[in-house]
Amino acid sequence: MSKEILLQKERELLSDLNRLKGEARKGKDVTDSTDDAADDQSSAEALREVTMDSATLEQVQDALKRIEANTYGKCAECGKPIPAARLAAVPWTAYCIEHAG
Repeated sequence: MSKEILLQKERELLSDLNRLKGEARKGKDVTDSTDDAADDQSSAEALREVTMDSATLEQVQDALKRIEANTYGKCAECGKPIPAARLAAVPWTAYCIEHAG
C-alpha cells in the first residue's frame, strides 16, 4: 500500500515540476514592464514551489529505496518503528516523531 502511495506522489511531483518549469520558460518571453513585475513575482513563487516539490520528491524517492532495502517504517535515527499514523500522514518520512526535525 505505501509503495503505491509513494509512486503516485512521485508521479504527481514530477508532473508539477514539469508544469512549473514550463511556466518559468513562458515567463521569459514577456517584454512589458508591468508584465515584468508580475512575472518576477510569479517566477519567485514558482521557484519556491519547485524547491519544495524537489525536496519532497527526493524524500519520496528515498522512501521507495527504503522499501526495497526493507528498512521502510523504521526511524533512520533510532531504528524504532515509525507509528502507522505518522506513516499514513507522511508516507515518505524517515524519522519517528521524536527524531523528526
